[in-house]
Amino acid sequence: MAIISAKTIITSVSLFHVTIGFFFLTNPSSIDTQALVFILGESMGMPHARGFDVQSAPLAFLAAILAFIGFSDLVSLSMPDEVCLIFHWGTQAPLRFLLSLAFILYVFLFGPSSPVYSTPSGRGSFTHPSSHNPSYVPAGWGGDGLKNRLFFTFMFIEMMTWFWIWVTLREERNAILDKKSRRRSQSHVM
Repeated sequence: MAIISAKTIITSVSLFHVTIGFFFLTNPSSIDTQALVFILGESMGMPHARGFDVQSAPLAFLAAILAFIGFSDLVSLSMPDEVCLIFHWGTQAPLRFLLSLAFILYVFLFGPSSPVYSTPSGRGSFTHPSSHNPSYVPAGWGGDGLKNRLFFTFMFIEMMTWFWIWVTLREERNAILDKKSRRRSQSHVM
C-alpha cells in the first residue's frame, strides 16, 4: 500500500482546483506572481502572461469551470471504493495524465523557447532560454494563448499529480478487490 492513499491525493487535487478557481475569481494576479510559476516559467523560457493582471470575464468563466471540476471530483469520491477508485478514477487518472502531458509537450515544442526553432546565434537548441527565440513567430491562432508560464506550471502540476494518482491506484487495486471479495464471502456465510 502507498503511504498516501489515492482518495487523499484526489481530495487534495480537487480542493486545489476549487482554491485555484476561487483565486481566479477574486485575485488572479496572486496566482501569476507565485514563486513556482516564476521559477518554472523562467527555467523553460516561457513568457509572462499579461491577461492575469486583473479580473476579467474569461477568468471568471475559468474559475467556475475549475470549481465545477473540483466539486464534482469530490462528490465522485462518495461512491463505493471498487466503483470509484477502480472504474471511475482508474480511467480518469491516465486520461488526465496524458492530456496534461500533451499540453506540456505542445507548449514546450511550439512555444517561444522551443528547441524546434533554429536560433540565429548558432547556440544549441537546448541551451538556457534566457531570452526568447527571435526567430519564433506566433502561429496566430487561439493556441498561442496557452504558451505562457502560468498554463505551463498548472499543466506540469496536473501531470505530476495525475501520474501519482495513477500509480497509487495501481498499487491499491488488489487491496480494494480483496476487501470486496472478503465482504462478499462474509455476506454469503451469514
